[in-house]
Amino acid sequence: MTNGAKVAVLGGGSFGTVIANLIGTKGEAVNLWMRDVQRAEEINETGENSRYLPGRQLAESITATADMQAALADVDIIFVSIPSSSFRSVIAQAKVYLKPDQIVVSTTKGIEADTFSLMSQILADELPENPIGVLSGPNLAKEIVQQQLTATVIASESEKVRKAVQDILHCAYFRIYASTDMYGVELGGTLKNIYAIASGLSAALGMGENTKSMLMTRSLAEMSRFAVQLGANPMTFLGLAGVGDLIVTCSSPLSRNYRVGFALGEGKSLVEAVESLGEVAEGVNTLRYVKEKADELGIYMPLVRGLFEVVFNGAPVSQVAKMMMLNTQSSDVEFILPRD
Repeated sequence: MTNGAKVAVLGGGSFGTVIANLIGTKGEAVNLWMRDVQRAEEINETGENSRYLPGRQLAESITATADMQAALADVDIIFVSIPSSSFRSVIAQAKVYLKPDQIVVSTTKGIEADTFSLMSQILADELPENPIGVLSGPNLAKEIVQQQLTATVIASESEKVRKAVQDILHCAYFRIYASTDMYGVELGGTLKNIYAIASGLSAALGMGENTKSMLMTRSLAEMSRFAVQLGANPMTFLGLAGVGDLIVTCSSPLSRNYRVGFALGEGKSLVEAVESLGEVAEGVNTLRYVKEKADELGIYMPLVRGLFEVVFNGAPVSQVAKMMMLNTQSSDVEFILPRD
C-alpha cells in the first residue's frame, strides 16, 4: 500500500488539517471529516481552514465533509486527530462504517478521563478487528505546514500499519521512524504536555538556562519512571517520541501547553490562560489524571505534584520550587542507579 492509498482524517483542527494537507500535496485523495458543516464548506469553497491555519492554501485533493459515512467510504487509512475528551464518541460514531481491513491511526496526545485510557487502548476497545497504530513526535503543526524538516514515530505491533503509514506520510520534509512500543510512544507524547506547562511558567518568571536544563531533564526522568511502571519500554524515551517531543514542547512558544504555562506565570488564572489560547491544551487535564494515577500507584513524581499545586490550588511557584529543592536528593538516571 503506497501511492494510490486513499485516506480519511477525522478532525479539522490544526494537526488534522496539517496531516490532510501533507498527504494531499503528494497528490493523494484525502477526506477531511469535521463536525462543523459550515467550516467544511469553507474549506471546499476557499481551500483554507481560516480558524486553525489562516492564510494557508490547502491541497486541492482534500475534500472536507461533515458526513462520517462519506468520509470513511473506500479509504485505506484513517488518521484520528480528535481531542481526547471526544475521542471515544467519535470512534463509536465511525465504527459502524468501518471495515476490518481499514487501518486506524491516532495522532491524539491525551488521556481519557475516568478510565485513564490512552487513545490506542480506546481504539483496541472499540475496533478490535482493525489494525491500529499511534503517531507521535516533535511535530508542531505550524512548522509542518511551512514544510520545515520534521520527523515523527509510527508505533504499531503490525508491520503492515508501520509500512503503510511510512509510505503515505513520507516526503522531502517529513520522515517517519517506526516502533513497536505503542504504549511508550503514546505516553511520551501525552506526558510531555504536563512539563511544557511547567516550562512556559518558568520562562514567564525569567528563570535561567540552568533551571530550564534541570527542569527538562528531571521531567524526562519523571516521564520515563511513570511510563515504565505502566509497562512501557524506557528506551523509547531516548527517541523522538520521548526526549525529542519534550524538547520541542518545552522550548517553543508555538506549543499550546507552553503558552498556558506562560500565561499562568504572568499571573493569569487557569480559566484566563485556557481562554486566551482558544484551542485545547491537553496538558491541563493530563496533569490532573496523571497526579491521581501517580498517587494511586505510589509513583514518585515531585514535578507533577508541585505543578498540580500551582495550577489547581494556586500555590506560589517560589514555595513549590523551594519544596522541590529540599526533597531527598536521588540518583540522576534511575535505570542505572536505582532510586532509594
